[in-house]
Amino acid sequence: MFHRPPSLLAKAILFIAFLLAGAGSWAQLPTKSASAASAVVTTPHVRAELIAHAPQGIEPGQPLWLGLQITHQPEWHTYWKNPGDSGLPIEMAWTLPAGLDAGEIAWPLPKKIPIGTLANYGYEGTVLLPVPVTVASSFAPKVLSGDATVRLHATWLVCRKECIPEEGDFTLTIPARSTTAMHGAAFDAALAAQPKPVETQDSQARIEGNALQLSVHGLPEALRGKALELFPETPEVIENAAAWTQAWKGAVWTAEVPLSAQRSNSPDPMPVVLAADGQGYRAELKVAGAWPTVAAAATVSPALEAALKANAAAAPPSATTTAAPTATLVAALLGALLGGLILNLMPCVFPVLAIKVVGFAQHAQDRRAHRLSGIAYTAGVVLSFVALGGLMLGLRAAGEAIGWGFQLQSPAVVAGLAALFTLIALNLAGVFEFGHFLPSSVASLQARHPVADSFLTGVLAVAVASPCTAPFMGASLGLTATLPGPQALAVFAALGLGLALPYLAAAFVPAVARALPRPGAWMDTLRKFMAFPMLATVVWLVWVLGQQSGIDGAGALLILLVALGMVAWALSLAGTARRFMAPVSVLALALLAWTFAPHITNLAAAPAAQATAGSTAQWQAWTPGAAEQLVASGRPVFVDFTAAWCVTCQYNKKTTLADAGVQADFAAKNVALLRADWTRRDPAITAALAQLGRSGVPVYVLHAPGKAPVGFSEILGERELRAAGAGM
Repeated sequence: MFHRPPSLLAKAILFIAFLLAGAGSWAQLPTKSASAASAVVTTPHVRAELIAHAPQGIEPGQPLWLGLQITHQPEWHTYWKNPGDSGLPIEMAWTLPAGLDAGEIAWPLPKKIPIGTLANYGYEGTVLLPVPVTVASSFAPKVLSGDATVRLHATWLVCRKECIPEEGDFTLTIPARSTTAMHGAAFDAALAAQPKPVETQDSQARIEGNALQLSVHGLPEALRGKALELFPETPEVIENAAAWTQAWKGAVWTAEVPLSAQRSNSPDPMPVVLAADGQGYRAELKVAGAWPTVAAAATVSPALEAALKANAAAAPPSATTTAAPTATLVAALLGALLGGLILNLMPCVFPVLAIKVVGFAQHAQDRRAHRLSGIAYTAGVVLSFVALGGLMLGLRAAGEAIGWGFQLQSPAVVAGLAALFTLIALNLAGVFEFGHFLPSSVASLQARHPVADSFLTGVLAVAVASPCTAPFMGASLGLTATLPGPQALAVFAALGLGLALPYLAAAFVPAVARALPRPGAWMDTLRKFMAFPMLATVVWLVWVLGQQSGIDGAGALLILLVALGMVAWALSLAGTARRFMAPVSVLALALLAWTFAPHITNLAAAPAAQATAGSTAQWQAWTPGAAEQLVASGRPVFVDFTAAWCVTCQYNKKTTLADAGVQADFAAKNVALLRADWTRRDPAITAALAQLGRSGVPVYVLHAPGKAPVGFSEILGERELRAAGAGM
């Protein structure tokens, strides 16, 4: 006597969860009810997102911060409150509920950006511009929802060599009576980057002809003897790009700075920011002497205004897609087909093989049923890949910075899959049978609808295979971002066909069907054995969740999985035991879910990059522009784009990247090691992957001074890595 594989009900549960996977990833967005695009604006040059920080809810006297987080494409920048010789500062216009009042931008420390003979002050990479909000006692949230909706219209100028004026409308809904602290670390970092005030009682700026003699008292003792950067807060006062001198006279920092020939402002006092080692100090200097006559005030020069208008007219409103040449499209389709074939060898797909092997054995002597099963399975795989690819492309078009495998960046989806695989494992192990507690009409659905059952098995295969990657897949999936919709979906369909092809071929080749053993007692043994790969997958998913939500999130999920197992067991009982245990176990699960579910979806602070286990090579966390800065200093850089939910990434990390010879080569060449962790949604990493023409992980890139970046295959080989290093 042998049992059937998991019933249609288990696969139907997965089917629903799979369709909601994309929606589950939205749980990481800071809004509760607004659409994904309402808090995010994406242009070809930046990604801007309105975020909030209200750790005690929206209450009078409690901290409430709003902020615009801008992630720039490489080489692009926006501007500080004083943009320097050219450019315009970011401007924000708020629409807030009654009782909320937005303050001024708490500008983080900028950087000096030389452009030819000019110098600007601004931001590159990712920057958060926080704004404090005062909550009055008269504030009242919405009556029904208890929320507060804030709106922002922001304008900014983004420049590389050319400048593009851009703007965006943002909407964010914040719960008034509960914690909003997902972005707490980002706000803490932005506020820590603010210049610290310095006592300026004896400090001054003395006007001497066409120069300013600055003397600043009260700076920290640790700065003495160091060269400081100077950022005047008032624009059009000094020559920003001109050479100037500085010196320390004991505890007093002094400098001589030339005045601008086009000076149009005469501040008194004169606020300046001095900086060293990434920390700024703000001082308001008393002005001694009379300012020279100012130049005629000007807003934007006629030449700059004409250039801005021309750039605005020429700039596309969003990223465009163009049809690929026939040869390129064919190569992408073949690459996706081969990648899908190799996906069958990936360990994350292995648990599904239990269901399919048993199903094939059942139909081994029924060629018609075998073929129908193969066709239905293929349809389930292909349509699921197309649906998931369409969802990804749709979210991108709506402004979301996501890539392949995005659904496993959501803790809710990871937890849902862990629960589903736990149920399937318990069913395979014989702990319970669906037929014991379901109506016979439902329990027999699998037998009456084997085609639908095979279709949903295909959906199950895609749900676990999508986060894996394989050779030939990376470039093909990266190309989908630049293709028109029909061509992009054709690539996803080819990927699904590759995954299903071995089963489809087996269904139509009689020799394969005859080679399968006949149904018998061995199937019950195999069925129970395959519960262990399912449970191993649950362990992996719990580990992935721990990377996203911390140890508390992983512990909460384990508690709920135990309670779910008890419910499955209780519902399989009979008589009085079931009547007593079933409601008790369901109630216990509901109470535990109400208590612990928030821990699962609460994102923990991003962990810093750590050394690879068992290695001596020290990995640093990747940040936008870090690789370019290191290469500019003459040091080669190896970047590992990875994620906890990517099995291939973990395999490479424990093998090739942990190899002693590879580590020795890295050390000998003084290679900087950067790890870009994509376990959770990170628009900066998504943008970097897009720049490399990739849509998912793993991706490995070696940068060397004076040479083009070198990319490596997804299954990282020791030989190719060491050969590339030897050629530096």
